[in-house]
Amino acid sequence: MSLSNPVFIPGPTNLPESVRRAIDMPTIDHRSPAFAAFMPRLFDGLKRVFGTRDAKIFIFPGTGTGGWESTVANTLSRGDRVLACRHGVFSDKWIRLCQSFGLIVDIIDCDWRGPADVARIEEVLRADTGQQIKAVLATHNETATGVRSDLAGIRDAIDAAGSNALFFVDGVSSIASMDFQMDQWGIDAAVTGSQKGLMLPAGLAIVALSEKALEASKTAGLPRYFFDCNQMGQMTDAGGFPYTPPMQLLAGLDHSLDLLMTEGMDQVFSRHFKMAEGVRQAVAAWNLELCCQDLQFASDTVTTILVPDEFNGDELVSHAYSRYGMSFGVGLGKLAGKAFRIGHLGALSEAQALSGLAVIEMAMKDLGYPIVCGAGVAATQEWYRTAFNTHSESSTEITKSSVENVA
Repeated sequence: MSLSNPVFIPGPTNLPESVRRAIDMPTIDHRSPAFAAFMPRLFDGLKRVFGTRDAKIFIFPGTGTGGWESTVANTLSRGDRVLACRHGVFSDKWIRLCQSFGLIVDIIDCDWRGPADVARIEEVLRADTGQQIKAVLATHNETATGVRSDLAGIRDAIDAAGSNALFFVDGVSSIASMDFQMDQWGIDAAVTGSQKGLMLPAGLAIVALSEKALEASKTAGLPRYFFDCNQMGQMTDAGGFPYTPPMQLLAGLDHSLDLLMTEGMDQVFSRHFKMAEGVRQAVAAWNLELCCQDLQFASDTVTTILVPDEFNGDELVSHAYSRYGMSFGVGLGKLAGKAFRIGHLGALSEAQALSGLAVIEMAMKDLGYPIVCGAGVAATQEWYRTAFNTHSESSTEITKSSVENVA
């Protein structure tokens, strides 16, 4: 594999050169005034990325899975009931994590080609007349399927059912890439990792907790130490860390947040939609099928593409890597061998995206896929060449317009 080639997996993502330089720094004393001085800037930037003024932010060494664990361990007790939709590999992993902590999980099994089922969530919560369900779990962007769920709709369902349940969201492959409004959508806990939209190496788990979630943490009975939000919050408020922090990653995060704020979050969302829609235009030109059946729920960070029955998606990804030195995502879980994934989040330009589409086209042609070589690239070129250049509409309005045009 050539290290000069971009990767097209849905994380870890490509690192901007300036982020790599920011990480390349000497050791500094994490108990020094210099460290304490830059911590508030990190939390301010992260609040803007999460779309919150009121939530408290926690940064742990770890990945998104560590963020899931921290959220559960700090707010719930053994034997508590939680409600979760299972519609992909990562929503299933969060369910299994909860079960390993002794939580009782009411599972709504959904079609993997669609989002979390808002109507079923409301139905289950309405039936919970004793208010036994303590939390509702939602995976905003299912990285295995390329399907995005309606968080505002889930919030409405919780309210309509009269439930007092906490609302937890896995935003690992959406936050800092797609519109995310923690306060507006009434989210009580949101989780992401450094290796996705924040354009960093893996190594940071970032959690935001609402006042309601923080209140729940006072009586939560699950064990926690490394992921203890109370201990972490006290230390970071004082400008420190409860244990040795990953200083280089925190320096990279500081720079990454500066890049995002300079670009503007609306423009970040617009750029991700533009990149994603270009990939979807290519898929249509190949006459292949998206895993996501309803385009209004199509992810702007990863596209999962079904392969024809007589082909194997894993073999396609392997061939692209061995022959052309470029990485794409394999199908996961139920989609293993039946799909491949193109990640298009973080630091990605039109030119890079086109290079990836050209390579996967060549790989498909090599393996006898029924495509016209160059058709996908040409369709994407036309989209990138003529698509909007500024974020003059909300991302919701843009998405609706695109869906109507495709239909």
